Amino acid sequence: MFESLKKKLSSFFRKPKEEEKPSKKKEAKQKQKKVEKKVERKSDKSSTKDNIKDKLRDNIKKVEIEIEAEKIEEINKEKPKIELSETPKPAVQEVQEEKQGFFSKLFKKIAPSGTITLEQKHVDELFEEIEITLLENNVALEVVDKIRSNLSKDLVGIEVKKDKIESTILTSLKNSILEVLIEPPNLVEEIKKSLTPYVILFFGINGSGKTTSIAKLASILQKQGISSVLAAGDTFRAASIEQLQTHGNKLKIPVIASQYGSDPASVAFDAIKYAEKNKIKAVLIDTAGRMYTKANLLREMEKIIRISKPNLKIFVGESITGNDMVTQCQTFNETIGIDGIVLTKSDIDEKGGAILSVSYITKKPIYYLGVGQNYSDLEIFNSKKVLEKIGLG
Repeated sequence: MFESLKKKLSSFFRKPKEEEKPSKKKEAKQKQKKVEKKVERKSDKSSTKDNIKDKLRDNIKKVEIEIEAEKIEEINKEKPKIELSETPKPAVQEVQEEKQGFFSKLFKKIAPSGTITLEQKHVDELFEEIEITLLENNVALEVVDKIRSNLSKDLVGIEVKKDKIESTILTSLKNSILEVLIEPPNLVEEIKKSLTPYVILFFGINGSGKTTSIAKLASILQKQGISSVLAAGDTFRAASIEQLQTHGNKLKIPVIASQYGSDPASVAFDAIKYAEKNKIKAVLIDTAGRMYTKANLLREMEKIIRISKPNLKIFVGESITGNDMVTQCQTFNETIGIDGIVLTKSDIDEKGGAILSVSYITKKPIYYLGVGQNYSDLEIFNSKKVLEKIGLG
């Protein structure tokens, strides 16, 4: 999302090299023409950028043009004999008025080594660029508003030196995003501490990757020395039972199953009893996919929850579906309640907006991110890694 922000910004926040003051009319004209050429090249480029970094870069370019124009005005004042009638001043003034942006306004108010006190209007102008990029990358409007509020709280009223503007804004943006992300508890430690079988119930819409995610988690627990049993509670989808049994055979983990069309709550009950009898630490229950628009199907989950009394109810959703997945998760949470989230296919989610949105809107932590097809491709959620994913790490 913010793929090369720091690299692009840093090249434009560097201190300009000192230049010798022109002392001749010819040199002044050359500088003026140089400004005009830069303005012409700039006007040919599209003002619409793909991401925040390009938009901020555009603002810094505006500043460079204005600084050079101001230098020429100083030359005119110091050397009144030099006439620049060939280059009409209104053209330069028009460019200056047209090329007003957040950074240009800041820079015009401060000396090269001075400071400025940031005001709400500065933050609002800056956030116009950020807001567009966030919305384009599937960040929910509620989350965008929260990030705006966080930025205002961090930036308004503080004094910033010119050479610290870049780092101050980036730090504030990172902190604003981190505030909308919820770090999950240590699931492995919770299971180890449980005196009875730790029951985890997985649900979500059709094709979200529940069964594969269950197998991946079972593999993670196995490597941590934690035993588990799988419950084939999806008794509706064709081949779902065989799919879970195939994973169980590969991992050498027992699978409790029944016939298609049987009561999934009874399968969950049998799996828990099996775990109690064999002193197995974790019970991972698969369920049939349910469309989040079908309230009657969601209510069927209530019986499974009542019978299995899960320690954890996990919603599994596809990261690449963006705001639609956020709506799914929100509906499941409102209907049956969830305790946490697993996002699949996050490795191919180029936008990353769903990761920022779903946890904040539901107020539930993301436990794992699916990043591939192998059993090892289930990463523990880490907010700092999310910053790296969107280019702010």
